[in-house]
Amino acid sequence: MKKRHKERYSSIAEINITNLVDVIMVLLIAFMLTAPFLQAGVKLQLPKAEAKVIEEQDGITVSVNEDGEVFIDKRKIEWREFSSELRKALDENPPRVFLRADKEARYGSVMRVIARIKMMGIEDLGLIADQEDR
Repeated sequence: MKKRHKERYSSIAEINITNLVDVIMVLLIAFMLTAPFLQAGVKLQLPKAEAKVIEEQDGITVSVNEDGEVFIDKRKIEWREFSSELRKALDENPPRVFLRADKEARYGSVMRVIARIKMMGIEDLGLIADQEDR
């Protein structure tokens, strides 16, 4: 008769998270690299200004390109529809608007957009520029 030999298995109570940390670090780096490109939206050459860097906040981005075309976030908007489209966007977001204007945009085009935003009662308007080299 053969003797049955019982093997005892012990469980390991530790969890190896090295692979999880590696994956999270890769994802974090990917998001850090792509976030500035996602925020920019419309391709513009922003003017440079010596200004204080502010924290990123939620709000609507209105852009004016060098041809005077107006965009809300990334969508091109006809001027006659600007007020209604901006009002719709503001219903879904905080009443904060960031204006990005190409450095070659005509002053009149930019002022027309600012005046319309102010006429709509929006007081929280930020102008976006690139940081000036020191």
